[in-house]
Amino acid sequence: MIEAHSRAWWRATLALCLGSFLVFINLYAPQPLLPELRATFGISTLVAGLVMSVATLSLAAALLVFGPLSDAIGRRGIMRLTLLLAGMLSLGLALAPNFETLLVLRAFQGFVLGGLPAVAIAWMGEEFERPALLSAVGLYIAGNTLGGIGGRVIGGAVAEVAGISGSFLVVGTMTLIGVVLFWRLLPAPRAFTPHRFSIGAALSDLGGHLRNPLLLSAYLLGGLNFLIFINQYNYITFRLAEAPYGLGSRFLGMIFLTYFGGTLGSMLSGRLAGSLSQPACMMAGILILMVGTAVTLSASLPLIIAGLTINAFGFFLAHSMASSWVGKHAARARGSASALYLMFYYTGASLGGFWLEPFWQAGAWMGVTLGSWLVLFITFGIAAWLWRRERSIPG
Repeated sequence: MIEAHSRAWWRATLALCLGSFLVFINLYAPQPLLPELRATFGISTLVAGLVMSVATLSLAAALLVFGPLSDAIGRRGIMRLTLLLAGMLSLGLALAPNFETLLVLRAFQGFVLGGLPAVAIAWMGEEFERPALLSAVGLYIAGNTLGGIGGRVIGGAVAEVAGISGSFLVVGTMTLIGVVLFWRLLPAPRAFTPHRFSIGAALSDLGGHLRNPLLLSAYLLGGLNFLIFINQYNYITFRLAEAPYGLGSRFLGMIFLTYFGGTLGSMLSGRLAGSLSQPACMMAGILILMVGTAVTLSASLPLIIAGLTINAFGFFLAHSMASSWVGKHAARARGSASALYLMFYYTGASLGGFWLEPFWQAGAWMGVTLGSWLVLFITFGIAAWLWRRERSIPG
């Protein structure tokens, strides 16, 4: 087992953080290009948005494929191959002759981008000692946030100079260079035990995870928290685009820099888990998210930005702890257990608009805040139940 802060730990953690960064720059790089895609191809806003939604949906579907598959054939090979294909597909996107081709390539890209997220935490759960796992997961999720920020910033900045194709070319080239480093850094697994793959066994594993209350609680907590967190950003852009703020798209895009609060929360999560239990850290993260949401009620733009930053810190603290909780409490088939967590996570993101839209229509941002708190009270209760359950387990 790899010990915390050993040379092997640093190499493996750096590799997985790099892989996470590469996944999310590819996933989010097209987001600032949506207006230009709409103008270039003469399509509606809804159709342009499919560039993001088809990738996210295919990524979510891929999680249930790569997770069980990795339990049979190993995890390192899946991470290597899917990152390579993601970079090649970004280069292909730069050459897409029409929007339909671009959309098909994005669907394929979203699918292969699911390879690393589906299995990375399971890999850590097998190879790292428990203290090493907690610290590594926090840094890994920090890589998620940096990739999300970097994808939007790089995609938009390059497109302004070199157009849509130039943006995809730069991201694809960065990815292929990063893949070379990833291949060299990630050590060979030592603790992996393969299991013969069968659809029946895979479905049985998934069903077993869903029947485990310790895992199901973490799935619900992660999905419901993300349902609120990511969709708050959608509605805050509507609020800030209107009077008295009147922010344009350039400044609205910079709102995602508040994700750096999440980078900090993820990086500190391992240290906090050294003095508090994982469920207690989840509770703390949710409380911080609730406080940050309250701060955004201010009419002051700097305080709104501060509230979003606080939200990011709290959300990613809770997310780091919930995802590592799954790796710790999955007795077997850790790949499919981690995949289910992310399936709930991304499904929550997809459903958040349906929950918050009535609150927005009824009470604007105050309504969104109330809708958010209702869900966060539920997730706090889930974390409190896990805390009580952990304390009741002997040893």
